[in-house]
Amino acid sequence: MIDRDGSVRRYRVAHRTTYCYSDEVASSYGRAYLTPREFPGQQLLSHEISIDPVPSDQSIGPDVYGNTTSYFHVTAPHRTLVVTGDSLVEVDHRDHAADGPAGRPWELARPTGATGPLAVEFTLDLHPPEITSEVRAYAAESLIPGRPLLDAVAELTSRIHADFTYQSGSTTVSTKVADVFAARAGVCQDFARIALACLRSHGLAGRYVSGYLATDPPPGRDRMIGADATHAWAAVWIPGTDDHDRTGHWLDFDPTNDQFGDERYVTVAWGRDYADVPPLRGIIYTDAKNSTITVSVDVSPVQS
Repeated sequence: MIDRDGSVRRYRVAHRTTYCYSDEVASSYGRAYLTPREFPGQQLLSHEISIDPVPSDQSIGPDVYGNTTSYFHVTAPHRTLVVTGDSLVEVDHRDHAADGPAGRPWELARPTGATGPLAVEFTLDLHPPEITSEVRAYAAESLIPGRPLLDAVAELTSRIHADFTYQSGSTTVSTKVADVFAARAGVCQDFARIALACLRSHGLAGRYVSGYLATDPPPGRDRMIGADATHAWAAVWIPGTDDHDRTGHWLDFDPTNDQFGDERYVTVAWGRDYADVPPLRGIIYTDAKNSTITVSVDVSPVQS
């Protein structure tokens, strides 16, 4: 649904993952992050996860960051496993005002235990470390002393978009930021992780965001069902407007597409890195030597 000023959108999201194995799987344990979050600006209207074969055990609960995670255990012998998440989500317009804390010098957005205790964790480097002297120097070109945070993040977003080539299949989930810097190529999760390493290298808090980006088909073409994909972007922490606000808020930005987050972005989960919020992960017991995975994602606008 789009309201009168076009700032609220409603989407139906279908995310299907199919695993096929060359031999029988006796037991499969899985963990999924497929449930979109609820927060000011995003409302989850309905959601369902279906699994085939039907699990013998299944549970849903929050993780340490408040994301909804689903666990399942399939004990029926199978050669194919299908996990589908169906959601109806409403997303509001997101304000990027430059006259508040985002318009102040970026140095003031470094969280402390007094100003942003829940954000401090997001300033820390990963293990193994991702912050290198090259990352620190690259970030410094945008994080000029005294520069407004919004301006600095906007330029950093544009520079990553221009300096790195989007190349599908060029990296894996285990590729390091240093390797992406060397190759100057990657995918959306790499672009987000570069941005986060840059923020953290100068004491800013950055979080990794996993979700979906609604896209429009080329002029004259129909939407292709299942042709969308999961997406990843970054968010920077911004202090509250006064000394009593120790929560602050987060500003989404997308280096892959050189833009700030808006009502086209559907947020599923966030953490410090991809490893915190993969759509699916698990363990299987099988003698199979080969397997394939097929992912189909469709983000459809809903009119009402």
